[in-house]
Formats: sequence, structure tokens, C-alpha cells
Amino acid sequence: MKKAFIYQLAAVFMFVLVFDSGPVAAGSTPKKGGALPEISLSVPKDPGHRDYLGLSGQGLFRIGQIKAKAVIIEIFSMYCPHCQGEAFRVNELYELMEKTSNAKGKLKLIGIGAGNSAFEVGIFKETYKVPFPLFADGDFSIHKSLGEVRTPYFFGVKIKDDGTHEVFYSKLGGFNNADEFLQMMLKLAELD
Repeated sequence: MKKAFIYQLAAVFMFVLVFDSGPVAAGSTPKKGGALPEISLSVPKDPGHRDYLGLSGQGLFRIGQIKAKAVIIEIFSMYCPHCQGEAFRVNELYELMEKTSNAKGKLKLIGIGAGNSAFEVGIFKETYKVPFPLFADGDFSIHKSLGEVRTPYFFGVKIKDDGTHEVFYSKLGGFNNADEFLQMMLKLAELD
């Protein structure tokens, strides 16, 4: 009887081990009202990009340190044909943001290249004449923490005074009209 109990206890223990310890899964995709996982990016070497983001020095920074009321983050890949086709429209969005009084200085735009090295991001930036800061995610670590979203994927993040942030937009795919997208971002970020 004791032996049967020990075997049952061992079986339960093995069951718990097998079913409680699976592979570590990717993070879930941040949704509206939530927060992004802790993302660290390298301070841009380009002084114009550092100024645009309100950063100084070298090293790493977090999204909440960008000097803005809100940030639009595009997750892209240089190998994604949709990202390539959308690049001119995203550039147009940036230009509109810089010309619109309730967006300039308050709403910033960055891109993160999922699985792209700094070299690959540089090729994308040069090929498509991208005027805003792009960052490499060569090891997919940021991409995994964001739930391995497909590309292009856009996040809108409102930055609070204490440096914390809240996602106000989370959606796969591009947009048809840069001005309409900007107006929607301004409204959702409460900058209109």
C-alpha cells in the first residue's frame, strides 16, 4: 500500500513538472490601456536624432525618456514587402507631424527593425530616405517581448509626466492616408 502511494505521489510530481514547465513563451502583444514591456534602445549617434528625441549622451534609453507627450512606434523589417511599400507613407506621416502645431515636439515617431541588424536598418533608412530614428533589434528580443507581431505593426504610446507610459494604439498594418492617421493619433493621444 505504501509503495502504491509513493508511485502515485511520484506520478503527480512528474505531471506537475512536465505540464508546469514549458518553453518560455514570447510576451503578449500590448493592447490599448496597457504598457509596453521594458524596451531599451541605444541613444542615436546622429545628433539630429538625439535632439529630435530629447536625449543626450550615450548608452541606452527607454521609451518613457523620450521628450514628448506621445510616441508612435513602427515595428518593421527591411525584408517585409508591406513595410517597403508603406515607407513613403510613414515618411509622409513624419513630415506632417513636424508641420502640425499640435503634433510638433509633442508627438514623436521611431521605428524598430525586427530581426534587423544595424547594417540592415541602415540600408532600409538609406533606400527609403527615412528621416526619423530607426533602431536595430537584431536578436529579436524586442520583437519577442512585443508578442512577435507581424510587420508593419504600429503602437501609439502616451508618456506620462513620471516617465511611465500607456498604450493608446496597437494595430497590425499600415494606413491609407497619412493625414487621417495623424489626426487619429492626435485624438487618441489627446493632443488635438
